[in-house]
Amino acid sequence: MNHISVRLTVGALACLGAVHAAMAAVNLPALNIDPNQTTVSGLSSGGFMAVQLHIAYSATFKKGAGVVAGGPFYCAEGSITNATGRCMASPTGIPASSLVSTTNSWASAGSIDPVANLQNSKVYLFSGTLDSVVKPGVMDALKNYYASFVPAANTVYKKDIAAEHALVTDDYGSTCSTKGSPYINDCNFDLAGAMLSQLYGPLNARNNAALASGNFVEFNQSQFITNHGMAATGWAYIPQSCTTGTQCRLHVALHGCQQNVTLVQQQWVRNTGYNRWADTNNIVVLYPQTSTQATNSCWDWWGYDSANYAKKSGPQMAAIKAMVDQLSGGLVIPPPPAGLPAPTGLTVSGVTANSATLGWVAVSGAASYNVYRNANKINALPVTPNTYNDMGLTAATAYSWTVKAVDANAVEGAASSAITATTSGTPPPAATCFTASNYAHTVAGRAYQSLGYAYANGSNQNMGLWNTFTVKTLKQTATNYYTIGTCP
Repeated sequence: MNHISVRLTVGALACLGAVHAAMAAVNLPALNIDPNQTTVSGLSSGGFMAVQLHIAYSATFKKGAGVVAGGPFYCAEGSITNATGRCMASPTGIPASSLVSTTNSWASAGSIDPVANLQNSKVYLFSGTLDSVVKPGVMDALKNYYASFVPAANTVYKKDIAAEHALVTDDYGSTCSTKGSPYINDCNFDLAGAMLSQLYGPLNARNNAALASGNFVEFNQSQFITNHGMAATGWAYIPQSCTTGTQCRLHVALHGCQQNVTLVQQQWVRNTGYNRWADTNNIVVLYPQTSTQATNSCWDWWGYDSANYAKKSGPQMAAIKAMVDQLSGGLVIPPPPAGLPAPTGLTVSGVTANSATLGWVAVSGAASYNVYRNANKINALPVTPNTYNDMGLTAATAYSWTVKAVDANAVEGAASSAITATTSGTPPPAATCFTASNYAHTVAGRAYQSLGYAYANGSNQNMGLWNTFTVKTLKQTATNYYTIGTCP
């Protein structure tokens, strides 16, 4: 199924996670943000949304925009047929001159900001030569559209990397030619750095060390919008310098379809490369989030939520603008608290072929704990006792665990010392891959269906619509455990 094709998802478990996240989230702070240094970028539906924000709110995003696998402003003209046809796969049908006329007309009517704001904008465009979802020709049309408003000298268009439909990095993600979740591909190219450098000019070297966990903020999106395809919480990366009054810049990074925190966890928020440049260049990065109740978890770029989706009055558009306004409120906030001390006495016991039990000394003042396996957080809900049973491990495999205490304000403390153990049993066989329709996967016992969608057994990854037309490759890594992916 295409990354931005249409489906509706309602998941009770995802809703439960969203409710919990909302309880732990904080309101966005008001920081000292330079109002002339706000930019936006996005992938796929996020790319289309980035164009919408750049054009409709050009007084706010006049510094510029980065677009990966997106298309011209108002490309779909309110039609899902246009969205999935000419705006993805048949770019010869995109009416470029008509879209330019619509832009000028809406600006004259005040539905969007004056197009004169775009004259000094910088634009960075990227299209992978292997992109089979939003064809490179659509990005060509976007370049031609921008030529009516942005000087050619201010636009960079890179389309010489054999990348599939993904946000490209130089050190994280799937192989460059992979199409599939999490839609982040390692192509040995630092796309986030290239975009930010084009938008802001020369930057300080990025921070390649581990970033402070306290700089990641889960915020209350419900303060700005309820429903309309948006999640209860969003995320932001706030460099330490920006919390103490230093004037900073703001970049909005919009994920693509099937790429919100519910579906790919925090991979978009933490692993796309923006933060390590932001950390050394006083840039706050805002990561708004769609919900799984949005069509295909996409941003609204064809009108599934509102007929005014591309105008300033569009609900999602207005919500993101309100987030930007609050972050740019100019107030100085104190540094975040140091947090709780690291848990001590971490032990591992009861190790079997697929489970292990962790225990540690309780931390005074801790409201709960988070458990990390191989540096990845594994508990979906707060751990309130000072023990945790880690399930679903692979036989004959070495693991490392750490634990962090969490206070009543949902602030994590320092990590405990790591403890390691190796599960018992025999090593699992080499991964085996199966390519078939979602219906055939369920018949073969590799997946199950719920509410019209197929889910991989074991990993529970959403495979898309349960039918004979949607084809996925599942990789079996253990008995009755499958993930979406390919074998080497």
